[in-house]
Amino acid sequence: MGLFRRLFGSGAPDGFTGSLEPDETVIASAPVQDGHLVVTSLGLWVPGPRRIGWHLISKVKWEGALRVVEAHEAGLEGPVVLLEDLPAQRFALDDPGRVLRAISQRVEGSIRHRERVESPGVWILQRKIPGQDGVVWQARGDAGVEFAAVRVAVATFAARLAG
Repeated sequence: MGLFRRLFGSGAPDGFTGSLEPDETVIASAPVQDGHLVVTSLGLWVPGPRRIGWHLISKVKWEGALRVVEAHEAGLEGPVVLLEDLPAQRFALDDPGRVLRAISQRVEGSIRHRERVESPGVWILQRKIPGQDGVVWQARGDAGVEFAAVRVAVATFAARLAG
């Protein structure tokens, strides 16, 4: 544990039970039902506690509550990781300002390149994985797009990457 943390603590809110990495910095936090949302340099901690890496957050939006859509890695097509969205999680916040801005900045900041395949409706992203060197290619279909159609669209893109 670093000297700063020994002297000043981790910056995490009182009652947070997650286990931060030695180089993980707390940026913002807010109490929610069943725990805290904690925004760090490596991801978003949600109640449980469980950290979601910035490269696995598909969407974040304020809709009277904070709505977070997490993706899971569902397969590979060449060098491209195929993602599928999990059901949205909603978190009631008294004041979303700082937390929402911090999350949005880090999700957008993880994206190095984006490309759209209009038919069938697929986003292909090159993203930085927090705490690691290099980037990863990811693809996710729009809501309602079949996984097989995403795979076909990404196969063409992957072939272009291979040269």
